[in-house]
Amino acid sequence: MPELPEVETVRRGLTNLVQNAVIKNVEVRYTKMVSPESPLFEQAIEGKTIEKIDRRGKYLLFRLSDNLTMVSHLRMEGKYDVQPEGSILTKHTHVVFHLEDGRQLRYTDTRKFGRMRLIETGHEDVVSGLREMGPEPTAEDLTVDYMQKIFAKGHRTIKPFLLDQSKIAGLGNIYVDETLWMSKIHPLQPTNLLPLDKIVDLREAIIDEIGEAIKGHGTTVHSFSTAFGEAGQFQNHLRVYGRKGEPCERCGTPIEKIKVAQRGTHFCPNCQRLIGVD
Repeated sequence: MPELPEVETVRRGLTNLVQNAVIKNVEVRYTKMVSPESPLFEQAIEGKTIEKIDRRGKYLLFRLSDNLTMVSHLRMEGKYDVQPEGSILTKHTHVVFHLEDGRQLRYTDTRKFGRMRLIETGHEDVVSGLREMGPEPTAEDLTVDYMQKIFAKGHRTIKPFLLDQSKIAGLGNIYVDETLWMSKIHPLQPTNLLPLDKIVDLREAIIDEIGEAIKGHGTTVHSFSTAFGEAGQFQNHLRVYGRKGEPCERCGTPIEKIKVAQRGTHFCPNCQRLIGVD
């Protein structure tokens, strides 16, 4: 699943490609993907201008003219790309936005898990995932005080806690593994037993790692590509994710992989020790 850096990379690419473009009409080829139902969806978007593209967590927010926003979640395999009008459609292209300038903005999704929902701009809280979302992983939004409070109340294992979008927005399996390694925290660490100095280290690691991943245009592990059809580059800089059996960069201990909350989890058993657990 694309995580925050990948979605931000897509947002920036789409901004360059289609900001201020006018949508002539829309072709929904898989009706379960959109809300409201496809005839209303197509009618509502026809003639609208893509004024801006925002992001919240892993959601793309297409700001359209006439106070309309299309909330888009890529889920596991969703991709946007832009092609000339008349180009051959693939069998996995499910929504086509025909633009007045002779191009098509296409949404392709091999698993059909992605969703698009039209809402009135300013009423994003009607989307449950947006309403409940935690702060963005930035220095401005993610404060030490906030993290200290939610960790103390958590009483949960830290890996699934960090994957919970209501706690911190945008983190997924790859970047949780990476930031826990950077801050030397075991993925099974209870949140309420984590000392303040480790919380400070984790916050810094999250902010730094997400920022660097965005600069690297995201991570391509399976099939992610940017809006320009290019693979991300940050997978070349991962220290622990996908490196089972390889030596830890810090201590040389082989990286291990376990299951935590049904997710493959990579960590160094020597560097990442449980704290406060008998």
